[in-house]
Amino acid sequence: MTNQHRSYDPQDIEKRWQAKWRESKAFAGDGSGEPFYILEMFPYPSGNLHMGHVRNYTIGDVFARFHKMQGRDVLHPMGWDSLGLPAENQAIKEKIAPQIRTPKNIKQMKEQMERLGLAYDWSREIATYRPDYYRWNQWFFVKLLEKDLVYRRQNTVNWCPGCNTVLANEQVLDDATCWRGHKGVTTRSIPEWAFRITSYAEELLADLDKLSAWPERIVSQQRHWIGKSFGARVEFPLQGSDKKVEVFTTRVDTIFGCTYVVLAPEHPLTDLIATDEQRGAVEAFVEKTRAIDAIERTAEGAPKEGVFTGATAKNPYTGEVVPVWIANFVLADYGTGAVMSVPAHDQRDFEFASKFDIPIKPVIHPSDGTDLPSPQCEAFTDDGVLRDSGEFSGLTSADAREKMSAFASTNGFGEATVNWHLRDWGFSRQRYWGTPIPIIYCDDHGAVPVPEEDLPVVLPDFDTIELTGEGGAPLGKLPSFYQTKCPTCGKTARREVDTMDTFVDSAWYFARFLSPELDTAPFDQEAAKRWLPVDVYVGGPEHAVMHLLYFRFWTKAMRDLGLLSIDEPVTRLITQGMVNAAAFSCPSHGYFPVSEMLAKPEGERNCPKCNEPLGVAIEKMSKSKYNGVDPMSLIERYGADTTRLYVLFAAPPEKDLEWNPDSVEGLSRFASRIFRVAQAQGDEVRTAELPKSMAGLKGADAEIRRALHRTLAKVTHEVGVRNHFNTAIAAMMELINTFYERKLHEGSALNPGVRREALLTLAQMLAPFAPHLAEEIWSLGGGEGLVAQSRWPEPDPEALERRTLNLVVQINGKLRAQLEVPVDADEDAIDAIAQADENVAKFLEGKIIRKRVFVPGRLVNYVVG
Repeated sequence: MTNQHRSYDPQDIEKRWQAKWRESKAFAGDGSGEPFYILEMFPYPSGNLHMGHVRNYTIGDVFARFHKMQGRDVLHPMGWDSLGLPAENQAIKEKIAPQIRTPKNIKQMKEQMERLGLAYDWSREIATYRPDYYRWNQWFFVKLLEKDLVYRRQNTVNWCPGCNTVLANEQVLDDATCWRGHKGVTTRSIPEWAFRITSYAEELLADLDKLSAWPERIVSQQRHWIGKSFGARVEFPLQGSDKKVEVFTTRVDTIFGCTYVVLAPEHPLTDLIATDEQRGAVEAFVEKTRAIDAIERTAEGAPKEGVFTGATAKNPYTGEVVPVWIANFVLADYGTGAVMSVPAHDQRDFEFASKFDIPIKPVIHPSDGTDLPSPQCEAFTDDGVLRDSGEFSGLTSADAREKMSAFASTNGFGEATVNWHLRDWGFSRQRYWGTPIPIIYCDDHGAVPVPEEDLPVVLPDFDTIELTGEGGAPLGKLPSFYQTKCPTCGKTARREVDTMDTFVDSAWYFARFLSPELDTAPFDQEAAKRWLPVDVYVGGPEHAVMHLLYFRFWTKAMRDLGLLSIDEPVTRLITQGMVNAAAFSCPSHGYFPVSEMLAKPEGERNCPKCNEPLGVAIEKMSKSKYNGVDPMSLIERYGADTTRLYVLFAAPPEKDLEWNPDSVEGLSRFASRIFRVAQAQGDEVRTAELPKSMAGLKGADAEIRRALHRTLAKVTHEVGVRNHFNTAIAAMMELINTFYERKLHEGSALNPGVRREALLTLAQMLAPFAPHLAEEIWSLGGGEGLVAQSRWPEPDPEALERRTLNLVVQINGKLRAQLEVPVDADEDAIDAIAQADENVAKFLEGKIIRKRVFVPGRLVNYVVG
């Protein structure tokens, strides 16, 4: 008896097994086995999953399910990065409190995740908008303040007019666009709170060498962002003044070629050193330049602008007097905010000097003894040999840097030093929907931290405050929030009205998952010893120098607070590629919906506004490009398993994925073929005894079992070692083809035990990828319990032994057959097998075999006439 009347109905199958997983709490850890912590970057709860989410979470889910079946105690949690600008902007637009909208969005996204079949332990769910979470942000603030790792400063900050708030350096892109896509980022000087991340610069840099299982490009980006550079600090005395210009240079070997000094527009000396004749020009230039974002000022190709101050400074090495300029390409927060300019050996300095007719003096020449062209058409920036450099002439650049730094130190006008690109993390934000900063300002006692027993400082209800997105910090408009008493003296005081950057929320959330309901500490330290560091972390590469850097800093800070014993939060990082799709656009009128364009014939895909042909390009799926695909519509049409199979099969995890609807159809057929094989087996299969070896198996029975165990070995290696999920799925496709060749989809006379083993092992291999279908096959094969909780099978070594090999038969160099022959067959035996083949015999009939060419293990070629 078979069940062939049932067709593959993913909606019925998936809902049924999802209910069973929920009822049995299938994905909660049981405390047994080696701990394995798999984590995907938690999302902002927008209310809807997009295909990028689906790919990210499905990749993580494969790891979770595979390692659970390997016998490990798997921790696979999920939560919600639910504070921040998007929710606040939505609240302003809709006039709906984020306290109301956020839990609704979370509920909807959680339902979508469950429909995708993700194996999360929902008992560990966290949401950063809840006071029981952000209370610990405030607790950390106070503890880090005690360690002098938090401080308040007046700072020139990045200001985004679109977000109406401050941005960290890491949140500003090279084109003065904010990380959320708003253009026109500029600068402002305001008071702000900052974490002293630079205190960990050396360790953050050195420990990158420990991250051997992180993508090299992420490590390289962090190394560049931290930016350690060795150089010298040198003082140039200002003529006619007791003040000095201190510069930092990595090329002190070129200092004899210095022909001018440049200050940043924000440098404190700019207001002091301008001569009366130049003061008006200096003030106008400084005012104009300060209004331009630092990123834009220093971008490659940006025009080099400057103004002469009228002042001069003396080069302490040569005694020569050089002019002091102010230029747009020097930044106050890098080095000392002043540079010595050597146009012969720095291209930026060369361009500036050429523009303003400043002398160019070469002092480094190529090591091979050749001379530089005169005049130079570009800067010579390589190391070389010094000339015209006093007592240092003839030294190599490397030797000169060491000796010249020592000379500066001996003579009291400088020293060898180290400079860092990394800046402290300013985290104050002038928004409502964030963690309130737990500080109270008292006229007598200054900035006083809120006592631990008074935490959390809770955000006021939305209906008590007017949110407009304009006019500074919203909490500063609510006296009932900011009016308070000083914890030290009891006098009238004022709360801090800025809130924390949401990167604080995500800097330590991985640890909160360990004990999400604990109310006496941010997390349980014994649990941290068991679970941390995270074994595998999955997320996008766009977080390389924001979240992932803060994540690492916070881990080290928690260690130094005595909370952790680890140095790094994550052992292995997987950065999945983007999900791309065709996008149609007009240069003048932007993007248009892909669905509308694809519905038209190719020659009629023109701009609806100007009728010009639309350009088409493969771009990242996004709402703004109208090229997104709704995952829920895919699940409704094809089922979650096909959706999962598609995002796993289309490309390896770290590569970009190009959307192809034909591939989705193909994977839907693959799932149906699997189901048909399972449905075709009779009831006798469910209780058949499983073969324990190859003993007694012949012909098709042996072939099926060998193919099954070869596939099992391949899938185990591809998932567990290489993490190439696409090739694991391809191996299972080949196995299904073998099943069809042996008619397993039609019912079969093969050994019932072999067929049962084929079903059960296929279900186990499929379980990380298409878990609902796997459960159904497991059930049809008579498997006990849930396949998700079964033990991953081991390949039978005997079944992996090759008994035959594939041999090509050619006649006069043309392929005529491919034959399976015993691996130990000699040349005469192979000749007999080949000539007995019907197709080979047909082409040999009536011919004389003049020569037989035998290539062992590969082919036999008959030369006939």
